Amino acid sequence: MDAVGVRSEVPQSQQLRFDLAAGSVRELNHLLHHDLARRGVRRLEVLNPDGAHSIAVGVDVPIDIEICGHAGYYAAGMNKQARVVVHGNAGTGVAENMMSGMVRVTGNASASAGASGHGGTLIIDGDASLRCGISMKGIDIVVGGNVGNYSAFMAQAGTLLVCGDADDALGDSLYEAVIYVRGRIGSLGADAQEEPMSDRDYGHVGELLRRAAYKYNPRDFKRVASARKLYHWNADANQEY
Repeated sequence: MDAVGVRSEVPQSQQLRFDLAAGSVRELNHLLHHDLARRGVRRLEVLNPDGAHSIAVGVDVPIDIEICGHAGYYAAGMNKQARVVVHGNAGTGVAENMMSGMVRVTGNASASAGASGHGGTLIIDGDASLRCGISMKGIDIVVGGNVGNYSAFMAQAGTLLVCGDADDALGDSLYEAVIYVRGRIGSLGADAQEEPMSDRDYGHVGELLRRAAYKYNPRDFKRVASARKLYHWNADANQEY
């Protein structure tokens, strides 16, 4: 036992296991924030997460983190450089305020996945609940299934790629982010509009699909972007857009 809840697979190796049945999330995050460089760790398995909140938040080192089970709220929040895989479902706010790196959820994600993300890639193999990509600021989000209501609400920059269906009010109050949807769109939100796909769009969709290891045809996707009618105050609109 290397520390509370930490077991080294091979002494002095670059791989560790942290068992949340023996150690706390606080101890896990302290290890991730302060001890990895000294230990030379490049891969960490988190055992028995059991839906704990705030697992692997604020990581700022190039490390592979495997969360072996379901994660609670804000898993991999504020991620920078790390590659994090949640082998299960994730609660509210997975990868919120992400800066770089990659976060993957092999199951479903709850509300506000990738909220305010500035960079990096979030991949959700299952479905994402409402407000996926809310206020995104440069992150790329790829959803293998469906997304809920108000996804990409007030999205400012980045890309949301949906391989399934999108529920109502997609892209409400959208700024410069772009949304691609393969399936049905329930309805578009205020100031969002469907636009023709260009060769550049097809190329970008293809690159995101390759990043996620999905084999869909880029030409099956629709583009949604801002109509830019909310950029300036219109006194005659009577709050109706």
